[in-house]
Amino acid sequence: MNDLNSTVDVDIEIERGDFTLNAKFESDGGLTALFGRSGTGKTSIVECLAGLLRPKSGRISISGDVLFDAAQGINIAPEKRRVGYVFQDARLFPHLNVRNNLEYGMKLVPVDDRRHSLSDVTEMLGIEGLLDRHPSNLSGGETQRVAIGRALLASPRLLLMDEPLAALDMDRKAGIMPFIERLRDHVGIPIVYVSHAVEEVIRLADTMVVLANGKTLANGDVEDIMSRLDLRPHTGRFEAGAVIHVWVSGHDEDNMLSELGFGAGLIWVPKLEFPRGTPMRLRIRARDVSLGTSKPQGSATLNNFKGNVVEIEHVAPGVSPHVDVLVNIGAPIIARITRRALAELDLKPGKEVYVSVKTSAIDRQSLGLGRRR
Repeated sequence: MNDLNSTVDVDIEIERGDFTLNAKFESDGGLTALFGRSGTGKTSIVECLAGLLRPKSGRISISGDVLFDAAQGINIAPEKRRVGYVFQDARLFPHLNVRNNLEYGMKLVPVDDRRHSLSDVTEMLGIEGLLDRHPSNLSGGETQRVAIGRALLASPRLLLMDEPLAALDMDRKAGIMPFIERLRDHVGIPIVYVSHAVEEVIRLADTMVVLANGKTLANGDVEDIMSRLDLRPHTGRFEAGAVIHVWVSGHDEDNMLSELGFGAGLIWVPKLEFPRGTPMRLRIRARDVSLGTSKPQGSATLNNFKGNVVEIEHVAPGVSPHVDVLVNIGAPIIARITRRALAELDLKPGKEVYVSVKTSAIDRQSLGLGRRR
């Protein structure tokens, strides 16, 4: 499958009734997640990319090819944009079997312009054994994989995925996310992915766009966005946690543990079934991190690090008994501690601290394959 190394540039103003959204972001490929609460305009942006909704003003381009430019009067028709769209409800043709649903997208593309074969796509998505079934005989996860395959076989240069996992339970979500990781890493086209589930975004996205109050609040690498304390009201204070790129550096088979390396150390986690060298993305929740000003002695916690305080969250008195503290341990990590602990430890930016993370506290729902850097 070809690597197109496409970029996506969006700078538009959208009006829908009384709602106005100013959306501006750039993506260098991979998977870009549009993240925000319901009603923040995520789906409106996707519809503008697909050509289903006309922005009031602005510009949209893919690798320099302009799809929309209000000032120049450019608005490429949806069918000429070569954009694939995977909806929350899949929208397969009920009277066609899986093979014919997949071939429907492929037949729309001239033979010389087809980038993916039926066999490649079905193998990648694990749907080879479903070809003779009809949509009514598929599970929710299978249905979405077929919908993704149909979109890919139309050979798009951009793939849009609008809340594709929202209708699935946790087990089915866990089953389909590895396929989306494979899509992200091996198909070579940019993906714009809509979600309000932070665990999906952390596991899957390379770039994160945070939307709120009718505008783009932030646009950047997932680990950078998730380490910003000022974005907590929008990324979810309860779900606060740092995202770290790691790799599998070893396994302790006797004790059912795996060792993950990062820039400045090692983190022990419950046993993972991945070989040495596998890049991964790890989230450590703030509520699972503790701080101290002296090195732990006789601790049962395997993950202990020395670092320096970078930033302390500003929360008005009476709002919460806790504050989040951003610490640099060679990678950003966030600890949630009480106001009383903050005062007793006399924490300030620059102060040296010791960080402890329980092995059992690792967030496995957000643990996924990272891209090699």
